[in-house]
Amino acid sequence: MGRRGSRRHDKTPRFEHRLNERIRAKEVRVVDETGKNLGTMHPKDATRIAKEKKLDLVEVSPNADPPVCKILDYGKWRYERDKQKKESKPAKSMALREVKMRPKIGEHDFQVKKKQVERLLKGGDKVKVLLRFRGREVVHQDLAVELLMRVSREVEGLGVIESKPSMQGRQMSLVLAPVST
Repeated sequence: MGRRGSRRHDKTPRFEHRLNERIRAKEVRVVDETGKNLGTMHPKDATRIAKEKKLDLVEVSPNADPPVCKILDYGKWRYERDKQKKESKPAKSMALREVKMRPKIGEHDFQVKKKQVERLLKGGDKVKVLLRFRGREVVHQDLAVELLMRVSREVEGLGVIESKPSMQGRQMSLVLAPVST
């Protein structure tokens, strides 16, 4: 039993621009590869001129009246345009990642959390180290500050303190930013 319908479910067109014989307008304004206006003509005539020059006729402005077509090397033009788009995109922004721990953390657990902080800093992300207090642990904030400062000392080569340890409700936090090299 065969499949029915198209396998393409996305609504985006296969080609962004119409080329050569795919141009359906009655008349088009033609611009050659140097930028010189050749006037308005039938798309078949413009395609013939493009083929003689071993180039493509590309509809660059389909909404104009008449549509504007340009004679150019489509593959090269598309490559250049995509390259410009990539260059104009902003660089990847830095994410703020969180690593949570408790004030009464065991040595091995601390080392595991420290490695996690190191990995995130090496990846270029900012890291917020959160210390959650339970019950009466909140009384020993001095120990929590010491623990957070220990984390910052042990990852000193990879990250710098962006904000000092501060309390927010029942948790204390410290933000580390990666060292720019």
